[in-house]
Amino acid sequence: MSLAPRAVLVHRTTEYEEVVARHGTHGQAAFFLASRGQDIEEVAERHRRARRALAEVTAAVPLTWRQARVERGDLDRFLFAPEDVVVVIGQDGLVANAAKYLTGQPVIGIDTDPGRNPGVLVRHRPADTAKLLAAPGTSVDDLTMVEAVADDTQRLLALNEIYLGAPGHQTARYRLGLEDDGGVVEAQASSGVLVGTGTGATGWLRSVWQERGSRIALPSPTEERLVWFVREAWPSPATGTSLVAGELTAPVTLALTVESDRFIAFGDGIETDALQLTWGQTVRIGVCEERLRLVG
Repeated sequence: MSLAPRAVLVHRTTEYEEVVARHGTHGQAAFFLASRGQDIEEVAERHRRARRALAEVTAAVPLTWRQARVERGDLDRFLFAPEDVVVVIGQDGLVANAAKYLTGQPVIGIDTDPGRNPGVLVRHRPADTAKLLAAPGTSVDDLTMVEAVADDTQRLLALNEIYLGAPGHQTARYRLGLEDDGGVVEAQASSGVLVGTGTGATGWLRSVWQERGSRIALPSPTEERLVWFVREAWPSPATGTSLVAGELTAPVTLALTVESDRFIAFGDGIETDALQLTWGQTVRIGVCEERLRLVG
């Protein structure tokens, strides 16, 4: 007998909950914000909208289904099952936070604050939940992801981008090369390397692309192509700046060999969940076989 589907509701602690937890009470939090020219009511209203959305989505889950909730901070400890339907309730970034822990489960993004969120990944409203759960696999976009694999088997996935560099974004030293480029490798000192997808082309990757005035065409979210940039490469007698941007299509990977005592790679802005690398280690970055199956 097969198990009933399980709806996994992914949410995050609201700004209001964070500020009240920091200051102890609503009144103390209100006083703190008022002393800085801010009104807690605006933050509280966003909290109420988020909680109403979570309640509405919860009520829309069919009674015959199983149900689970997971807060963003617990994603790395939550065990997703193949039969799950993942409902992300919040901002676009929350979908990216969940993506790396999934293995093909359909994802429904619910926007709790329309107009404030871009709505690139949270495409639906709470009222749409029942209809979407009735047929979660009928209209799905397979979004390309990026992965980094270290020579000690550490592996990191991301939906938007992976950053590689020194902790604190200080000067990182490493050797960089494309694996199919005849063995051409360049020693570099920079503030890090950014490798992103078409989904990430709306965020951090795009800002680097615009600032650089790059002629590289940014990929679409479903395109199996990545774009990479070296941030602030420093020329010196020992380091070069000829390999500072490019594209990656499978099976081509970008290889980076660490020449610093401490080096990290993290995805989608989550520095607390990072690969820890050290002198002499090599990490390879490329298109990931897994895709995020986002319900359109």
